[in-house]
Amino acid sequence: MIGEQEQDTAVATPEDIRRTYDVLAPYVRRTPVLELDPHDLTGDAGTGPWRLALKLEYLQRSGSFKVRGAFANLLLREPPEAGVVAASGGNHGVAVAYAAHRLGVRARIYVPTISAPAKMDRIRELGAELVVGGDRYADALAAADSWVAESGALSVHAFDQRETLLGQGGVGVELAEQVPGPDTVLVPVGGGGLIGGIAAYFAGSARVVAVEPTGAPTLHTARVQGTPADAPADSVAADALAPRRIGELAFRVAQSFVDESVLVEDDAILTAQRVLWQAARVAVEPAAAVGVAALLSGAYRPAPGERVAVVLSGSNRPPGFLA
Repeated sequence: MIGEQEQDTAVATPEDIRRTYDVLAPYVRRTPVLELDPHDLTGDAGTGPWRLALKLEYLQRSGSFKVRGAFANLLLREPPEAGVVAASGGNHGVAVAYAAHRLGVRARIYVPTISAPAKMDRIRELGAELVVGGDRYADALAAADSWVAESGALSVHAFDQRETLLGQGGVGVELAEQVPGPDTVLVPVGGGGLIGGIAAYFAGSARVVAVEPTGAPTLHTARVQGTPADAPADSVAADALAPRRIGELAFRVAQSFVDESVLVEDDAILTAQRVLWQAARVAVEPAAAVGVAALLSGAYRPAPGERVAVVLSGSNRPPGFLA
């Protein structure tokens, strides 16, 4: 844990997250866990025998964990007649479009030009109105905020919204049941909704380690600065892990419940994608591979006997992208 700082449970308690999980159960998938011999992935990496479990959140409805937060917003809040609006690098937009389609709610999604074409196509297929503009997530967010002011639509923030964090915390609920007593959970970080929810659920009962691309270190920058601050956004995983800064809510949780932050290079991320496919026939997008990249590169080295869970967060890429 970070220093002697007081634990912040005001954002979300484990009980809050559990109640939200029960509300979302009819709409989201309980994704499986794949337990592997670590040497299938890492060869001689590590300091001795340890255990590895992969949380296959890329099998979630809409192709990523984001659907949990999307449904939490639409079910715990009251969408107006103007519908909902979201800004997204891609995955959150697909998730909100899917949840809105399922619940019969109008949706408008703003994405930057760096979003993957497969994600944009999926948003359109789900019946949402897609607006493409600006180079980065921050540009899409500014446009979405303008639409909220103009239309009265309900903003579904990708990470800095309590309901979003509560929904993403369901990954922690399932992990605690599927991998009893994990020592460490490696979590990809962009805006922080996923790690905020998972860390708030475990609340110190497991070590939570943030993993980010070196070129998009939102949480790492905030930890160095002591507050959310602008970070670079230049990575192969930029369409999913490169908002301008970490969310305020996630940072509050991280100050109490995130033990460590590690960075991985783009080459390590791409290698992790290939190794996951070769060793386990697991096909994920770059953002989802950062936890395995940390293990392969030595950015995180498990201790002998350590039980490590890695969240594989999404796979919204077209078939054959690993060929």
